[in-house]
Amino acid sequence: MQHKINIQEVIEIAIAAGKATLEIYNQDFEVIQKADNSPLTMADQRSNTVIIDGLKQLSVGNNLPIISEETKLLPFNERKDWEYFWLIDPLDGTKEFIKKNGEFTINIALVENNTPVLGVIYVPVKDITYYAIEGEGAYMIEGDNEPKLLKLRELKSKDNLLIVASRSHNSPEVEAYVAEKKKEFDHVDYVAAGSSLKFCLLAEGKADVYPRLAPTMEWDTGAGHIIAKEAGAEVLVYGENYELQYNKENLLNPHFIVKGSQLS
Repeated sequence: MQHKINIQEVIEIAIAAGKATLEIYNQDFEVIQKADNSPLTMADQRSNTVIIDGLKQLSVGNNLPIISEETKLLPFNERKDWEYFWLIDPLDGTKEFIKKNGEFTINIALVENNTPVLGVIYVPVKDITYYAIEGEGAYMIEGDNEPKLLKLRELKSKDNLLIVASRSHNSPEVEAYVAEKKKEFDHVDYVAAGSSLKFCLLAEGKADVYPRLAPTMEWDTGAGHIIAKEAGAEVLVYGENYELQYNKENLLNPHFIVKGSQLS
């Protein structure tokens, strides 16, 4: 299925959604509190509409079910046997959006049998697109430039370790992880970033490891998962040796770590 889907069509949907968010980002906007007290802007809702409408018009994959942060979730017994579905976060990094620091993204992933196999992340403020298809590599497009193949940075033993972590959702567990790595490496640098950009920094070779030891939802990670994986990373449940899975009964992710295989 993923090889039949036109990735360019999905990229165009993400860009259109990004442009819709920028119309609001570049003006004063109202912030609404959702039931779980996380902020919701008009941009989330507008982007969600653009993406869902766009996916329903794809030449292939237009009839697949959709899980989105901004739409009502079907009960597990109705979705547990899905072979394929779209997983979207119409505006990842709402806090970054509200702060107007530019570190928010549009995330669209295709999940097959509980694993992401296609992903697009668009960064509206920078007009940068990251995308990947299983078995075909991960790429970045800056503006109208040609796609650039992405690959993890080669990590030399005892070299400088670059750890990327959340700008808005840090945790004592991450701080403990950083402290532990300082015992193993000559130098440890800490890079903070918002939204799914943390996956992208690894894929670009600008970071070596992303320990996520704080809550995330499946839509936060699906697109970044396949992009980092196609660039050479592993996306593993923290403390375990198996890959992060999707379409769980509870869409809350366990703690996880994104890293190259050479890093223990």
